[in-house]
Amino acid sequence: MNDATTTTQPRSAAALFILFTVLLDMLSFGIVIPVLPKLVEDFLSGDTARAAEIFGYMGTAWALMQFICSPIQGALSDRFGRRPVVLLSNIGLGLDYILMALAPNLTWLFAGRVIAGIASSSFSTAGAYIADVTPPEQRAAAFGKIGMVFGLGFILGPALGGWLGAIDPRLPFWGAAGLSLLNACYGYFVLPESLPREKRSAFAWKRANPVGSLALLRSHHELFGLATVAFLGYLAHAVLPSTAVLYMSYRYGWDTASVGFMLAGVGVAAMIVQGVLIRPLTARFGERTTLLAGLLCGAAGFAIYGVAPQGWIFCLGIPIMAFWGLAGPATQALMSRRVSGSEQGQLQGATASINGVTGLIGPTLFTQIFSHFIGAPAGWQVPGAPFLLASTVLLLAATISWHTTRMHRAGNRR
Repeated sequence: MNDATTTTQPRSAAALFILFTVLLDMLSFGIVIPVLPKLVEDFLSGDTARAAEIFGYMGTAWALMQFICSPIQGALSDRFGRRPVVLLSNIGLGLDYILMALAPNLTWLFAGRVIAGIASSSFSTAGAYIADVTPPEQRAAAFGKIGMVFGLGFILGPALGGWLGAIDPRLPFWGAAGLSLLNACYGYFVLPESLPREKRSAFAWKRANPVGSLALLRSHHELFGLATVAFLGYLAHAVLPSTAVLYMSYRYGWDTASVGFMLAGVGVAAMIVQGVLIRPLTARFGERTTLLAGLLCGAAGFAIYGVAPQGWIFCLGIPIMAFWGLAGPATQALMSRRVSGSEQGQLQGATASINGVTGLIGPTLFTQIFSHFIGAPAGWQVPGAPFLLASTVLLLAATISWHTTRMHRAGNRR
């Protein structure tokens, strides 16, 4: 972890490792998605409404740790480099999944989610690594590759988790632990440092604390506007991990394996958009247009999810929803243009803190809405209400992004 491993232009294996580490992180995260809500439900003797509430609280606790720890990890990576932060995070996640695999009750499971929130904060560091090694004009495509491996993780992870969960609901946690620890071992031998010593900045608590790190986002009018768009996008996204599994099971009667394969289908569609289409679309139409188009497609997809009375209609929303994947990389690329190289870690940490803030709100908000509307009197039950709210949130984000970026069209079409 010393300067011997530091290179001005990290070898290609290192850049591939960052994508690979994100892939394995998403695999380990995706494996438990089909089983974690159902495990909570089993601990509560099958009470779906109560399970939705508890699972929402778990999501809030996870997000609180993200909110607190992401800027700290981002600032530490600006000071000590990206490599040690990424490796220690992988080790922490692996040990945490072992804890969750052995959890005898909800208290232990809840503690595991808290630790997972701390350890998984390294996503901000992975984003900073990509920014370190990628020219500004290529960052939208690079962040799109991160989105692609996110999608690939959601192809393999939920499908594998659904299959393993059908054998034993604890088995996916052991699989996730193995993947995270394997990733740490691989990275130890492959990953060089991307941030040379001369480009590092001193660690300061005023930048590392979650409130202080957000000050960077106020340094530029457009940066603040884009941060608001990111906030709304993260908030809308919270509906998927918090309610999708329980929603599919409740409304369509799908079992764990079916939910896993459905989430895998979502991942396939997202991977195609972010891995294949985002680069030519961004080059042709510019980051501003792809951002707006992505947000509008996300709003349309959520609306279909919310009103679909049958599972096959729900599936029609998947390819439309996939184009929401255009918005995230475009937003990240536009934001990264407006900070210096020594601030990329701080920016990624601040962005992750935004995600943490929405995580404090979103899981509880959406699960409480879901619980309320499935428990309402006959005639007032609207199980798709969380998705309809998410659709409205993305329409608001599209409006703000149009207003924020309209004065910078020429610059954004680079």
